Amino acid sequence: MSLSWIKDVYGTEKPIIAMCHLQAMPGDPYYDKGKGMKDVLDKARHDLLALQNGGVDAVMFSNEFSLPYLTKVRTETVACMARIIGELKDEISVPFGVNCLWDPIASLDLAAATDAKFIREIFTGVYASDFGLWNTNCGEVVRHQHEIGAENVRLMFNIVPEAAQYLVDRPIESIAKTTVFNCRPDVLCVSGATAGSATNPEILEKVKKTVPETAVFANTGCRVNTIEKFLSIADGAVVGTTFKIDGKFENLTDEARVREFMDTVKAFRDRK
Repeated sequence: MSLSWIKDVYGTEKPIIAMCHLQAMPGDPYYDKGKGMKDVLDKARHDLLALQNGGVDAVMFSNEFSLPYLTKVRTETVACMARIIGELKDEISVPFGVNCLWDPIASLDLAAATDAKFIREIFTGVYASDFGLWNTNCGEVVRHQHEIGAENVRLMFNIVPEAAQYLVDRPIESIAKTTVFNCRPDVLCVSGATAGSATNPEILEKVKKTVPETAVFANTGCRVNTIEKFLSIADGAVVGTTFKIDGKFENLTDEARVREFMDTVKAFRDRK
């Protein structure tokens, strides 16, 4: 499979997809009812503009603060995310995607409603996770994708999911190879243990060597002093925590940190 589509979708090779983490929303345990949805929207706008002004290539909206996560996302969460993206639509100047943690069907529905170009989710495998026994049905998800007219939405498969472990002991090379053969992912994402935890570069390299014709992204824990190493292996990266004030997951985005990071990325690309 040619990787030329990456530039078509993200506008560049070796793209940096920045996370726009949405605050807890109605139905979430930590939703601030006093501040309401206006506060969620205001903070989403702050983060979106800081990321775009800092020079990222794309953004991905996720319900990151809907902790603890569900594997079947409730209707109110999808509705709230659609409202936020809809209200921000005129201000979005880069390609964007969505991620309803951890529900690929809900993510596709949201993508179809908002014209998102990509989603990231757990599409394959069975896991022992912090959220219980975590099962998947990729065939059903892909059929749903076509039923709702979302066949042009790119699918980013997280094959090393956070807070979970494959239920049987399979080498990552085997997982990558069979996932590509059976499910035709657009991207394989390799993660650390949690958001902000570094992706293991050795695992990343094993995956890329196993499926050289499939896009492979570093999915967590990229920092300004490590991003060149990751991009020398991977075809792109998803970045969230390091863009935040003091590099802390709970904080809002720091435009200066984004700009410094992206300056490093652009210098790396220029040398290639």
